[in-house]
Amino acid sequence: MIPTRMAFDGPTRPYQEEDTDVLTISDDPCSLIVWNDEVNTFEWVIQTLMEVCGHSAEQAEQCAYIIHFQGKYAVKQGTYDELKPQCDAITDRGIGATIEVTAT
Repeated sequence: MIPTRMAFDGPTRPYQEEDTDVLTISDDPCSLIVWNDEVNTFEWVIQTLMEVCGHSAEQAEQCAYIIHFQGKYAVKQGTYDELKPQCDAITDRGIGATIEVTAT
């Protein structure tokens, strides 16, 4: 039988690894990004932004045009926890949406 070795930190105490927590979700500012596609109509995107994000008709229309011409647009700002239900509601309607951490 071969004896096992223990690592020692100093002359008398065994070395112990320290557990660390990894932060995966924080209160960092985030953006709700809506992506352009060739499937959904302007009317459907506008209606969705009004119902899900609380945009006015004019604001939702402006966002829809920016999404169309730029390929994507940050339609709402907030924390991850605030934006996640809205992102899910938008994707449930067949529109591409993601949440991105805003660079500070």
